[in-house]
Order: sequence, then structure tokens, then C-alpha cells
Amino acid sequence: MNVSVIIPTLNEEGCLGETLHLLRARRPHEIIVADGGSTDATPHIAQSADLFLRGPPGRAAQMNDGARHATGDVLLFLHADCSLEPGALVAAARCLQKPGIVAGCFRMTVQSSSPVFRLIDAAATARVRLTGLIYGDQGLFITRKRFEQVGGFPELRLMEDVFISLKLRKLGRIAVAPRRIFVSPRRWQRAGLIRQTLRNWLLTALAAGGVHPDRLAGFYPAVR
Repeated sequence: MNVSVIIPTLNEEGCLGETLHLLRARRPHEIIVADGGSTDATPHIAQSADLFLRGPPGRAAQMNDGARHATGDVLLFLHADCSLEPGALVAAARCLQKPGIVAGCFRMTVQSSSPVFRLIDAAATARVRLTGLIYGDQGLFITRKRFEQVGGFPELRLMEDVFISLKLRKLGRIAVAPRRIFVSPRRWQRAGLIRQTLRNWLLTALAAGGVHPDRLAGFYPAVR
């Protein structure tokens, strides 16, 4: 199964180059950068990808645009500040070939030596296994056919990952592949570990309680 990797970007010059370099070593079928109007060096850096797309800002819309242009059997959505462990793409494809699996993600590892982050890593994996809810920095992977079946990402300003998960878990099981995705600690470092973690939980709870994600987007500022 060929894996197309889709990376949504907006002013990611600080991390995109390394992400593309590491990803190229994983030998995906193709790398697509879907940009939302970056004003820094992101478009220049992204020229090393197989395809560079430009459109209006909005991560869900950018990822949907990337998916429309992808040619692989499997779509993997990767944040610009994340990287994959060797063997991750093969593990993703194998997961999707198992009966009952409709989508999956990887075991998250925040790139910090602090023991507290190991608790966050474990909680993220447990969340997927217990509730079927994937966050974007865990690297959602899904077959093209299934992605089209659910209509792609809902074009929300926030939590498009959670809301596509809600659709997917009605169709089957969401798996955690036995490979890691390495995540930048920049958001926790900028906002504070406890504050950022509580914010994540609160926003998810409010969305689950019926508050529209677009109303919550202002409480989740971009971090570059």
C-alpha cells in the first residue's frame, strides 16, 4: 500500500526543513505540503516536497486539498513539527489491512526528557484506545477510500481531528500502530505544561458538550 504524506503548513520555516528531511528517509510514496498562505520561508523550503499546494488558511481545508491531490492508497496527515520513527509507514499500512480497522495513528512521544511528558504520551495513547479519538499530532492515517467515505475533514477552525474521529469510530476500530511519532514540545513550552494540558482537556470537553469548535478556536492560539 502506497502512503501519501500530507503536511499542512502556515509559517513553519522553523521546523519544516528538518521534518521533510527526516520524512524523505522513510521513503513515502509522495510528500505533499498544503500551505495556508505562509509569509515566511515555508514556501521555499517546501519546494523539496513532491507537491506544494497553496490555498486559504484553515488546516482542515488544507489537508482536504492535499488529499484530493494525493495518489497513494493510504493518506497520512503529519504536522510540520512532527517526525516518524523508522518503520512507521509499513506499520501504518499493516494496521489498515487488519479486519475491522478503519484508521489509526502512532504512539506519541513528546521530544523532551521531562518525566511528565511520558505521562502525557501514555495518556494520548490511552485516549485513542479507549475512546477512538485521535489528535492531529498523533499522525492520523487512513485509506483514501475510507477518507472519501466520511467526506474528509469537517472544515472547522479547530478539532477537525476529533470530529473526523467521531465519524470513523462508528465504522470500526481505530488502531494505535506499534511505532512512534515524535512531537515538538513547543506548545507546552510556550503556554506552560499544566496550562496547555488543561486547555486541551477543557476545549475537548466543551466541544463534546455541544460548543461549536469555531467558537473555541480563539482559545487555542497558533504557536510557531
